[in-house]
Amino acid sequence: MKGQILQLATLLAAILLGLPRIPAAAADEQGQKVVKYAKFRVGNRIAWGVVEGDHVREISNAPFGSYTLTDRTHRLSDVTLLVPTRRRVKVLAVAGNYVSHLAGERPPAKHPEIFFKSPTCLIPTGAAVVIPPGTKEVHFEAELVIVIKKRAKNVTPEQARDVILGVTCGNDISARDWQENDIQWWRAKGSDTFGPIGPFVVSGLDYMNLTLQLRHNGVVKQKESTKNMVHNVYEIVSWISRHITLKPGDVIFTGTPGQTEAIKPGDVLEVELEGVGVLKNRVVKRGASRRKQAP
Repeated sequence: MKGQILQLATLLAAILLGLPRIPAAAADEQGQKVVKYAKFRVGNRIAWGVVEGDHVREISNAPFGSYTLTDRTHRLSDVTLLVPTRRRVKVLAVAGNYVSHLAGERPPAKHPEIFFKSPTCLIPTGAAVVIPPGTKEVHFEAELVIVIKKRAKNVTPEQARDVILGVTCGNDISARDWQENDIQWWRAKGSDTFGPIGPFVVSGLDYMNLTLQLRHNGVVKQKESTKNMVHNVYEIVSWISRHITLKPGDVIFTGTPGQTEAIKPGDVLEVELEGVGVLKNRVVKRGASRRKQAP
């Protein structure tokens, strides 16, 4: 009842103040409220907001804790979307988490196989993936990415539901020659710009039944449901939390389906995750101009 009164009051205020009419938040199949969060720059300010149609409404604080809706709204076309998490976070990833990606070369792992990417690999939608000198084969990898909401240590898969803020699109850019020949994957997977994520973080979706796809220069190259993950979102968070304390804003790439292909300067990559949106990045070589990474 209180929620209905609040919605009515918000609608009345919008009418009286002449604010844009914004559709109410949607709900997934389980009736959970679906909320789409954006981190963005408007003018000289950086803010978080809730996406409502083609607008974003600012919220009082980042969504990792409590917040309130404000009366400040902006058209999405008038803001610059940023990496939808905090700065200086851990970036983890899962290897071989779809049978279709393993292609019969090895059996699925008994537990999630985790590796690290660097925090400086993260870039937002619209920024450029930069191919560094020294590598001859760089591939795309479309992935669902988990964003952690609160501290998690030794949580069960059931408890993991409460520590996840939501999910976003990700592209685990990978230098295959370095991946094959180096002992560690620190540069193969963690080079600067090798971790595009965005455009939004969305909570309340059925994370284990979303269509994930990648378009390479407009052609669909990967398409699969997240229900085909070997280890699901909650199992991944639980497993990592046994060994590493997860903190608000940490992100986890959850593996890529199917087969990947090489990319080159001039290419355009689009990762689309059902209910989230499209993460779009172009590919350049080092030395070419690109949008400066934002906080």
